[in-house]
Amino acid sequence: MAVIRPFKALRPKENVAHLVASVPYDVVNRDEAAVMAQDFPFSYLRITRAEIELDKNINPYSEEVYLKAKENLLKIKSQAPLITDEKSHLYIYKLVMGSQEQVGIAATFSVDDYDNNVILKHEKTRKDKEDDRTKHIVTTEAQTGPVFLTYRGVDAVNEAVDKTMQEISPVYDFTAPDGIKHTIWIMPDEYTGLVIKEIASVKNLYIADGHHRAASAARAQKVKKENNPGHNGSEEYNFFLAVLFPAEQLRIMPYNRAVADLNGLSEEEFFNKIKEHFTLEESGCPEPPERRSFAMFIEGKWYLLKPNSTLKPSESFGENLDVSVLQNYLLNPILGIDDPRTNKRIDFIGGIRGTGELEKLVNSGRAAVAFSMYPVSVDDLMNISDAGEIMPPKSTWFEPKLRDGLLVHLI
Repeated sequence: MAVIRPFKALRPKENVAHLVASVPYDVVNRDEAAVMAQDFPFSYLRITRAEIELDKNINPYSEEVYLKAKENLLKIKSQAPLITDEKSHLYIYKLVMGSQEQVGIAATFSVDDYDNNVILKHEKTRKDKEDDRTKHIVTTEAQTGPVFLTYRGVDAVNEAVDKTMQEISPVYDFTAPDGIKHTIWIMPDEYTGLVIKEIASVKNLYIADGHHRAASAARAQKVKKENNPGHNGSEEYNFFLAVLFPAEQLRIMPYNRAVADLNGLSEEEFFNKIKEHFTLEESGCPEPPERRSFAMFIEGKWYLLKPNSTLKPSESFGENLDVSVLQNYLLNPILGIDDPRTNKRIDFIGGIRGTGELEKLVNSGRAAVAFSMYPVSVDDLMNISDAGEIMPPKSTWFEPKLRDGLLVHLI
C-alpha cells in the first residue's frame, strides 16, 4: 500500500521559471555548473551546487558550501521571487524530448515506505554522496530536486492526469536550453482524492532514478526526528519529493563503457581472450542490434560481440543483464576492471551523448576500447527490484530528466 501526498510547493513565479530551473546537480561537475549559472543569477545550481560561488579550491563537502546553499535559497526566494502555494496540491509534470513524451505526478512520498520496501530500489548508494545530500537537505530544510519514481500504471490515475491537462492551463510551459520541454499543471482537488485512493492500492513503487536523493531524504528524516522531541510522524520531513511516472511511458538509454587501456595485452591477445566466451566479428555498426550483444570500438573499427555457448543463463535477473555479462566475462577477467564503482580505468558514458563520444575517446587516446550497450528495459528494472536484487553500477540512463527548482519541498 503506497502513500502519495499533496504538498505546498515552493516554486518560481511563472515569468521566471525558465531562469530558475536547472539541470540535476549530479549530471554536471563544478566547472560545468559554473558556466551554466554564469548569466543566470536565479539559477537553482547556485543552491544545489553552491560551491560555484566560492573559492574554486574549496572542498565541495565543507560546511561553508551548505551554509551558502541556504543563503542562496533565501536570496533567490526573495529576489526571483519564489512563492509557496497556500494549499497542498498534486502537480502534473510533463516532459517532452523529441518524440519522447512522459507525464508524471509530482507529490511527496513516505520515508516509511522507502524504509519498508514499499518503494523498491535497484542500486546501491555511496556513503559520501548520501552524506552530501543529507547535509544539504538538513541545512537548507528543503528537498530541491525530485526523485524519479515509476510504477505499473493505473488507468484511473492516467485518466485524472489527462483530464487535468485538458481542462486547465499549465502554470509553467517552457523549453530548456537543451531542447527539453517542461510543462506543469496543478491538479484540481476533485481528482486528488481519487489519485490518493488508487495509488494506495498499488503494491510497490520503484525508484527509476535518484537513489541518492531518496536515501538522503530518509537519513535527513532521522536527523530531524532525533532533534524534535514532539515528533508525531506528520511532519514534512517524513516525506520526500518525487515525480511518479507510469512505466509504459519511460525510455531507458544505454550506459556505455570506455576503458583506458588493454590491461597490458596486445590487441591480438585481447581478441583471443574475448573469443573464449564471445563470438567476434567486424560489423561497422556502433549499436548492438539486440539484447545479449555488444558493439566494441577499438583501433578505428566497430565489432559485434555475442556470448557463445560457454555462457549459460543464470537464475539471477541481475546476472543475466548485458551489463553483468560484459562485466563478469570481459571487463573483469580480461581488462582487470574488478570493481567498476571504484576502478579509475573505466569511464561510463550516458547514451544521450551518443556512440560518437565513444569513438572520440578511443581516437583521441583517452581510451583504448569502448563498448556500446543495448539498453536495459523497465521490466528488467522492476523484476530485479521485485527480486530484491541490485543492478550493476551505471546500468540505466533515463532521459529526459526532471529539472531542479520548479517544485521544491520544504521540510
